[in-house]
Amino acid sequence: MRTITAIFILCFSFQLFAGEQRGKVDALYARASDNLHLVSLSGGNKSNSPSCATNNYWLIKDENTTTGKSQFSQLLAAKMAGKEVTIEGLNTCGRWPDGEDINLIIIRD
Repeated sequence: MRTITAIFILCFSFQLFAGEQRGKVDALYARASDNLHLVSLSGGNKSNSPSCATNNYWLIKDENTTTGKSQFSQLLAAKMAGKEVTIEGLNTCGRWPDGEDINLIIIRD
């Protein structure tokens, strides 16, 4: 039982410390040379990012997946509509060594 509890805590604790930011989409990049997709927000400050996330932008972890394509579409729609978004991270810098990977995007009214 202790093992199951420890695994549960480890699986969910990383999300508690993942980065978060709320603001409007300031810039949205899609780079052909390495297929990198990143976004920066204006307005709110990032908080709770992992130590590897030294820059103030967010990265789509895998732009080739359905989730990655959906995230890019959400960010583009929010940019075009001038809507505020909340981004929550994965607490990882897997796509690029100095930016946190996106886990969740919420478009605000």
